[in-house]
Amino acid sequence: MSMPPRTRLFAFVLVTPLLLAAVGCSKAPPAPEPVRSVRTLVLSETGGVVDREFSAEIRARVEAPLSFRVPGKILRRQVELGQAVKPGQVLAQLDPQDLTLSQESARAGLAAAEANAAQAASDFKRFSELRSQGFISAAELDRHSTTLKSAEASLRQARAQAGVQGNQATYATLTANASGVITAVDAEPGQVVNAGTPVLTLAQDGPRDALFSVPEDMAPTMRALLNKPGAIKVRRWGTQDWLPAKIREVSAATDSLTRTFLVKADVGQGAYELGQTATVALGTPVRFAGGLRVPLQALVELNGRSAVWVLDGASMTVKPQPVVTADVTGNIVIVANGLKAGQEIVTAGVHVLKPGQKVKRYQTALDLAAKQAAASQPAVSQ
Repeated sequence: MSMPPRTRLFAFVLVTPLLLAAVGCSKAPPAPEPVRSVRTLVLSETGGVVDREFSAEIRARVEAPLSFRVPGKILRRQVELGQAVKPGQVLAQLDPQDLTLSQESARAGLAAAEANAAQAASDFKRFSELRSQGFISAAELDRHSTTLKSAEASLRQARAQAGVQGNQATYATLTANASGVITAVDAEPGQVVNAGTPVLTLAQDGPRDALFSVPEDMAPTMRALLNKPGAIKVRRWGTQDWLPAKIREVSAATDSLTRTFLVKADVGQGAYELGQTATVALGTPVRFAGGLRVPLQALVELNGRSAVWVLDGASMTVKPQPVVTADVTGNIVIVANGLKAGQEIVTAGVHVLKPGQKVKRYQTALDLAAKQAAASQPAVSQ
């Protein structure tokens, strides 16, 4: 039985919103999970030795603050930070007015002492003749002899004082005692400084040292390598070339704040610039002779056990692999059991992974550029 047109229209109006509401309430299909980029590392045997690296600074073998030997007001400074200087070059000057007056006073005192000594000598000679003729007593002659000795002593004192004041007048000029580079400026013109107050720091030309700090447990290792050529290697920042060096000095005590030992390594001269950042590397033995070397950031804790994520290169998926650690040295962990050489593990992004997750190897801009350059080269026919 057919419905009247008006009834059909009314039914359509009622059903249509219900259908639209049902369609709107249905769930959208889940979006596919993104493929994460991870850093990976192919494992290799360690041989019982771990390479440890330390940040170092290149410093001059001889670097000392320069100061005036007398107090005064700085009149001028003739050098700037980073300027190369030569031996005897004038670096800074004090106001010499007070020193000049002291020098003139010492010279006047010397002239007076010379006159008194000459008068005493003349009197002693004259009274000696009178004593030989019997006109004066021996006691009188002894009195003039004592006066002469006192005048001669005063003369020597005046000469020494005049020499001191003359030297101090020259101390108003600060000169370089060796060739080198100004690495610090601690005082400016117009400043009043005391004797010994650092004004400039001069790093002398010559051998260079790489200064770095090591933890307390490595102090015996550093001392065992003292003066052994090639015991460590040094690389300048921004380069890939390692150069051999030898440890020249290890501090006797730790730093009061960092609790580390300061080590100085002889890197020669010519290959390094002052103040340059460098990396020092040396091989240190570990307590466990076998195992595999794994970065500390590759380890995660799963179900109360240490584990790493192993990458399956064929399916590009990851799975957790429990491991047993044997030793920790710096940021390196020696894994005694659970891994084998040749496996590829994840070293960055480990805390966001789950079993069976799809991943891809992280590529830097340099890697992509190298691949593009290799792909753009024409094939060579055989």
